[in-house]
Amino acid sequence: MRKLFTLLLLLGCACAHAQKDNPQYNKALADSLGADDYGMKMYVLVMLKTGANTTADKKAIDSLFRGHMANINRLVKNGKLVVAGPLGKNDKTYRGIFILNAATLNEAQALLQTDPAVQSGLLDAEMYEWYGSAALPVYLPYAEKVGKKVF
Repeated sequence: MRKLFTLLLLLGCACAHAQKDNPQYNKALADSLGADDYGMKMYVLVMLKTGANTTADKKAIDSLFRGHMANINRLVKNGKLVVAGPLGKNDKTYRGIFILNAATLNEAQALLQTDPAVQSGLLDAEMYEWYGSAALPVYLPYAEKVGKKVF
């Protein structure tokens, strides 16, 4: 009888924690964003850090970072970059982050090689697979509407 009681108790706990369907689920939207059953998907998180190129040529640095910003805008327009931004000063030489809408680390590496600051060695990158909300890209149209200045 004690074993039966324990079994019923365990079954009751399992049922109490059972997952439920989301009443707001939008299959078409989920499919268009590549979402799994939890509304998530894999991305590549890129930690940009100071690279080996330590040139002091301000004109060259300015040109490379203009190209870096132009490349960021191009990747956003192509749906490959969903988050980007600089980091505050830190002791690890991390300069900024990207979250790339890339299926593999190899795809992400190819996208990074289109960045003049990375190509020149001013920036280097550490890449990690990252599991996040598939809805992340849909904030981008709003991002254009809240910034008073553009790059």
